[in-house]
Amino acid sequence: MVSGRPEKDVLFEAIALMGKAFASPRRLELLDLLAQAPRTVDELARASEQSMANTSQHLQALHAAGMVTRTREGTSVRYALAGTEALTVWLALRDASVARLAEVERAARDYLGDDVETIDRAELIERMRRGDVVLVDVRPAEEYAAGHIEGARSIPIDELESRLAELPADREIVAYCRGPFCAYAHEAVRTMRASGRRAQRLGEGWPEWRLAGELSREYGDRRVPARRTRPPAGHERAAR
Repeated sequence: MVSGRPEKDVLFEAIALMGKAFASPRRLELLDLLAQAPRTVDELARASEQSMANTSQHLQALHAAGMVTRTREGTSVRYALAGTEALTVWLALRDASVARLAEVERAARDYLGDDVETIDRAELIERMRRGDVVLVDVRPAEEYAAGHIEGARSIPIDELESRLAELPADREIVAYCRGPFCAYAHEAVRTMRASGRRAQRLGEGWPEWRLAGELSREYGDRRVPARRTRPPAGHERAAR
C-alpha cells in the first residue's frame, strides 16, 4: 500500500495558502474593493483607511494566494482580482458566511440599519425592459467608469441629495452599489423616500451582476446585460 503521506501534506498545505489569505478582515475588505475596480496600492490604502505599508503587505499575501494580479504602471502597482475564479471564490465565501454565521448577519444589520425594500435581478431586468424604473449606480464615479450595469445612471451617494431633480418623479428609482454589505444603496433609498420618491435597492451589487453576465456569456445566455470599460487611474473615495 502506497502511503504518499508527505506528498498529500504538501498538497493540502498548498491549498491552505488561499485559506490563510482570507484570515484577515483587512484583506477581505481589499477583495471587496477590488471586486468593484482595479486600484493602485495608494488608492486601496485610502479607501480602506490603512497605511500604505499594511496595505502592501496584505496585497502581497493575496497575490501569493493567487487571488489578485498586479501590473506595474510607472512607479505605481495596480492590483486587480485574478479573474472570474477569484471573484467567484470571494462572493461564495461572503455569502456562505451570511448563511452559516449568525454573527455576520447581526453585524451587517448593526452596520446597515433596518433593511429597505429590495428588488431582485429578474424583476429589475423585466421592469427595465418595460421602462418603468430608473436604475441609479450610487458608487463613486471611478467605480462606475470601471464597470456598471447597462442602462444605469451614475449619481454617487455624496451627490444624490443635490441631484434629485435629475430623476423623474413619475417612475420608481432602483439604487445599487457594491453589494449586500454596502451602505450606499440603503442610504440612497432612505434619502429618496424622505424626498417623496418611490425607491428600492437592488438586492445585489455590481460584482454579482458582473459575474452573472460573464457566466451567461460563457454559456451563450444574453439575458443579463453588463458593461465593462477600461478602469480609470483616478482617486478613490473612502468606503462606507
